[in-house]
Amino acid sequence: MKRDLESVVSQACRKFDNDGVRIIDILREVQNRLGCINGETMELLAEKLSSSRIEIEGLVSFYSFFSEDPKGKVIIRLCDDIIDRFAGIDQVAKVFSEELGIGIGETSSDRSFSLEYTPCIGMSDQAPAALINGVVVTKLTPGSAGTIARSLKRNPDPSRLVKKKGDGNNAGRLINAMVKNNIRKKGEVLLSDRIPAGAGLESALKKTPDQVIREVIDSGLRGCGGAGFPTGRKWDLARRTTAARRFVICNADEGEPGTFKDRVLLTERADLIFEGMTIAAYAIKSKSGILYLRAEYEYLRPFLENVLKKRRKAGLLGKRILGKRGFDFDIRIQSGAGAYICGEESALISSCEGLRGEPKTRPPFPVEKGLLGHPTIVNNVETFCCAARIIDRGAQWFAAIGTDESNGTKLLSVSGDCKRPGLYEVPFGIKAAKLLDMAGAEDPAIVQIGGAGGEMIGRNSFDRKICFEDLSTGGSVMIFSSHRNVLKIVDYFLEFFIHESCGYCTPCSVGNVFLRERIQKIMDGYAEEADIDYLKDLSKTIMMTSRCGLGNTSPKPVLSSIDQFPVVYASLTRESKQGLQAGFDIQKALAESRRIAKRTSMIYDPVYGSENE
Repeated sequence: MKRDLESVVSQACRKFDNDGVRIIDILREVQNRLGCINGETMELLAEKLSSSRIEIEGLVSFYSFFSEDPKGKVIIRLCDDIIDRFAGIDQVAKVFSEELGIGIGETSSDRSFSLEYTPCIGMSDQAPAALINGVVVTKLTPGSAGTIARSLKRNPDPSRLVKKKGDGNNAGRLINAMVKNNIRKKGEVLLSDRIPAGAGLESALKKTPDQVIREVIDSGLRGCGGAGFPTGRKWDLARRTTAARRFVICNADEGEPGTFKDRVLLTERADLIFEGMTIAAYAIKSKSGILYLRAEYEYLRPFLENVLKKRRKAGLLGKRILGKRGFDFDIRIQSGAGAYICGEESALISSCEGLRGEPKTRPPFPVEKGLLGHPTIVNNVETFCCAARIIDRGAQWFAAIGTDESNGTKLLSVSGDCKRPGLYEVPFGIKAAKLLDMAGAEDPAIVQIGGAGGEMIGRNSFDRKICFEDLSTGGSVMIFSSHRNVLKIVDYFLEFFIHESCGYCTPCSVGNVFLRERIQKIMDGYAEEADIDYLKDLSKTIMMTSRCGLGNTSPKPVLSSIDQFPVVYASLTRESKQGLQAGFDIQKALAESRRIAKRTSMIYDPVYGSENE
């Protein structure tokens, strides 16, 4: 048995050249083959990689797709985001539990099955959904859950569950998924049927790197992950560094609840993504690129690897790209292992370095000192696609679309209580009301724009515009009808942030727990007026003192719901008689965090910007 264990560990390490930087890939390989990474396995890995047991254990405990305890041969991960909850995932879970004889979070005694909940898997447009050993199962019902469970007991091969394939490349041999793209509205930038292959890269190589950067700057393209830092300026900062090596990283770790736009681009616009990365590499003189692919999208990896292979064969990657002397650049795919915080760019870089995905202290910023200490630009999937189109069509073409401060189009992932959930490419500046009408929203009363850390609006705000100067979003738009409970939605978002916090700083890891306790007190009808002031004060403290974007945005649903739905809060609170009943002084508890932080916020720097771009 020990000999078999040593063989698996040795093979996994050799597959990735015994490179400690690739330890996340190595751990994924070991987890998949052995079903767990126990203490003995950690010792062997530490020995092979010249690491330590405690470092390996730290990684295993941090990433949700790793486990020290044995998992079943078939792991059923049920999506537990707010959209899936309202779509009935609890009833689906009940059927799976009854059929398999195990509860949520348990593994069967014969290690055949594990059943667990997992956060958003990027399928909110076809909820309820699940991952079964990486195979995506959508539109679940209690009836289909029972059929699936019985089928797996007869034949534990999840690939056999794909009876009816999805559209586009989802139906191809390399993806072979039942996932649907659900493209509801095509725009002229990213979802157009007329996107010439390779035109952007060919145009870029006719320009100097400085001219390419100038074109992106003049277009007004801003990071499409939410923070909106000017893309061309980021590239220019990296270009101007005096470094021997520079890196280009594509952030394909869209873990924001309700977001799935990058899933569609990865499926249908993979060449455009890699083209945008290659243009960026030419602009900043980089030779190495990484596509960081979230664990939940691992089913797309064979397809993406094949696209890269074809591009190398066509001279679009590798040595002397398109015959350009001195232009050498290639891309590898780095799989994630289940950590929402890795959507933050410095945490993503940590993960690429084989570390826990914890945000780094800034400055220095990634453009100065990023991956392995070298200047690094991190942009998301949508941003790289836009950059490729801009170099093809020109800055003026792109800048003419949208608003004065928000140029171009925006991909919006729309889900929830609507007839037409899916992907919409619309010009920046579209009113929320128009989008709701396009999506066939059913009695919309609450709309969460920008994911869990976004802004919640009610009917009185549906005339507001989706753009950086008004309602900013990375792409998630979740619609809730009037029969939904506002506080239940807020409670879910806080639960999500508590689960996904890296635990590094007190304001985020502790403060969100206090927020949720107070929200639940209000839901239970025991709150006083002073509790509303408590929520506002604590929310602002968390946002001002947290180390990274997670804590800087996690209280926003609390604050925006209080602002938009004051009657709901007022109806559940009574007049204060004894003042604030906080339990202890939260300001005193967070004073040390403020001292350590020595700054007001890490979400946006006036010089550089922030994550998820």
